Amino acid sequence: MPIASPDVYAEMLDRAKAGAFAYPAINVSSSQTLNAALRGFADAESDGIIQVSTGGAEYLSGPTVKDMVTGSVAFAAFAREVAKKYSINVALHTDHCPKNNLDKFVRPLLAISAERVAKGEEPLFQSHMWDGSAVPLGENLQIAEELLALTSAAKVVLEIEVGVVGGEEDGVVGAIDEKLYTTVEDGLAMVDALGLGEKGRYMAALTFGNVHGVYKPGNVKLRPEILKQIQDAVGAKYGKDKPLSLVFHGGSGSLLEEIRAALDYGVVKMNIDTDTQYAFTRPVAAHMFSNYDGVLKVDGEVGNKKAYDPRAWGKAAEAGLSKRVVEACEHLRSTGTTLSK
Repeated sequence: MPIASPDVYAEMLDRAKAGAFAYPAINVSSSQTLNAALRGFADAESDGIIQVSTGGAEYLSGPTVKDMVTGSVAFAAFAREVAKKYSINVALHTDHCPKNNLDKFVRPLLAISAERVAKGEEPLFQSHMWDGSAVPLGENLQIAEELLALTSAAKVVLEIEVGVVGGEEDGVVGAIDEKLYTTVEDGLAMVDALGLGEKGRYMAALTFGNVHGVYKPGNVKLRPEILKQIQDAVGAKYGKDKPLSLVFHGGSGSLLEEIRAALDYGVVKMNIDTDTQYAFTRPVAAHMFSNYDGVLKVDGEVGNKKAYDPRAWGKAAEAGLSKRVVEACEHLRSTGTTLSK
């Protein structure tokens, strides 16, 4: 199937909220991790979201080029071609973009999508994230409103963050304090500024104790009931049931019951990066340790080309990441829900 059209993406998100499941959003930084994510979604018979961060986009352009737009365009073109061979729908997304990178990342990509749409083509990406967690809420929402007009015109979904995710990802650092918990007042202010779809479609990453990084299960103190409180307050004011489409960031170390509660409260997208990075790298480490005398030319020997061929350890790495994507689909209840069935 091709990359999801705007209509298909909208249907994906609507079905997820109605069915209390979410799509894993897998961060990738290479053709190998992209192919592995596609295989995982296909194995799980789940539609999904594949995304690049600012750092991932820079890396995709070439480690010395470091151009986020070039890397993003190359990623989208490659993904659009290889995704045709899979019987699932995949949306392309750009992850956390702070204020200082908007003009180097999201705005140029939106301009490309607007040009494509004007010519009768699909947008380059299906959604973009504006990360305004480091600026005051008023400024966050003002910029979000400006971007929402652009994304709506380009048939793209906007994702915003209201609250702060703790830890660090791609240079965006969030302190671990009371700001980890979005308030009901924050949620109402967001809807007052952005509406509930009439100004354009958006998803909201409301924070309920989320922290980026590596944590053992139970070490992250989540309060998913915060999501219900905000949904209920917004729903009561506007006469709608579960009106918000929510995003779960910083999920590593979350307990399954916390994840499932978040799904019940309207989460339709969950970012997964740390766990899939490890799932990709762990088989590579095993290959290198097990075949050290083949991948290295020890004591003047010639090594073993079959052992150091990047495809040898690359296949194992891709299989490890794919398996973790299948597990994520099971956790998020998206297994077997693809629209293509």
